[in-house]
Amino acid sequence: MAKRLLSYFSVALLVMTFVGCSSLSKQDTAASAGVQPLWVAGDTRDKIIVLSDLHTGFEDAYAEILQNRPYLIEFLQRISVTSDVREVVLNGDILDEWFLPLSFVEIDRGDFYRKNIENNKDLIAVFKEVMDAGINLVYVVGNHDMSVNIQYIEEAIPGMIVCSQNLGVGLYRTGDRNEILIEHGHRYDVFSAPDTITNAHLTNGPTMFPPGYFYARFAADWVLKGRPPYMADLPVIETVPDRVNDPDQFGAYAYYRTMATVFKNITPTDGIEDKLLDVRIDGYNDTYSIQDLYPVRNEQGEISAPVLFPNYQRTWEERQKANGVKVYSSFAAASLGALDGEYFESQARAQYEVDNAQSDTSVVLFGHTHVPMFYDYGNGHYYVNTGTWIDHNSNYKEKDGSLLSRTFAVVTTGPSSTAVDIYQYQEDGRLRDLKSQFLADHEK
Repeated sequence: MAKRLLSYFSVALLVMTFVGCSSLSKQDTAASAGVQPLWVAGDTRDKIIVLSDLHTGFEDAYAEILQNRPYLIEFLQRISVTSDVREVVLNGDILDEWFLPLSFVEIDRGDFYRKNIENNKDLIAVFKEVMDAGINLVYVVGNHDMSVNIQYIEEAIPGMIVCSQNLGVGLYRTGDRNEILIEHGHRYDVFSAPDTITNAHLTNGPTMFPPGYFYARFAADWVLKGRPPYMADLPVIETVPDRVNDPDQFGAYAYYRTMATVFKNITPTDGIEDKLLDVRIDGYNDTYSIQDLYPVRNEQGEISAPVLFPNYQRTWEERQKANGVKVYSSFAAASLGALDGEYFESQARAQYEVDNAQSDTSVVLFGHTHVPMFYDYGNGHYYVNTGTWIDHNSNYKEKDGSLLSRTFAVVTTGPSSTAVDIYQYQEDGRLRDLKSQFLADHEK
């Protein structure tokens, strides 16, 4: 029977501290300088470390990983002296082109990414240390970095493997039996999946940014203004269309409901009709307001945003096809599930049959939600969400109210079996064993 391990942690922590030695000369040098391995390493390079959602910034003022960046650098340095680590996979949203204030006008994408990389040069340097230690470093594209050109990464970090399967979507398979599947997970999210279709009539060239990009810009501006109290008076749709008899308009309503929820988490301090977002990238050449993006019931009686992503539900199937989705979801389910970590677990099962003991895919790892999760289906099959490393992970609160960040997964691959663990890297350098806590909570 499949086991769903709870998404809430108790205050009691299970903590492990690992020390050890390495046989590699570079690692010996690093260890002698005070860098200790993450754990006592085995004789075989069979460990794959997966982390996601670092959200490094163009400037420190826009970076969501400012306080945790030194811990990330320390963590990666310790990986480089842990001799049984085979790969480190950065599973999306590593560089961030979305979390920018409304006043920021991006013109040249290449220049933007080069400056982003320059602003994080200490982190880039330790990425190179990891590769110098004989560890494969893999970058899987996410939604906040969906437009990154592989050449920018190759210039900054020669030797890094960059995975971009479809336009704006990355996927990586690894393991001794090719049994491990790693992707960011955003292509199943209507707000974050690349969209080259819906707004094509507005753009002067190729486009891919979905609604999440526009929302992220307004949200970033609110954060940078100090999170002022909520003031916006947003339109309300009170009548719910019938889900069975009118699936088109129910889908539009579901999109409205989720949009209403996310905008209630931020405070547009100006009028919703004010043209505050100046977009000169990704084919756009105009300024936009919240009103342009926000679904309302129009004069024809249909629910739709007036300018950006009108009748959004009607292009979802075409977008799923363009994004390489194997098993399609309904627009309503994908809209309502966008803020629910369990929806993404359901996608891991639908797309890869990871809960099926006969499936060739034993482990699926997503990021994107910032919510760490662990599912053990039995027979060595797992779904894991690796969470995030941002400073203030408001998407996830523990029972004591604290915010959980600096989480990662360790997958141990072998010729006949695969094991998975999930940890938090603590400020004192110890590893908090989240998997054991999930199991303990599940048994209560």
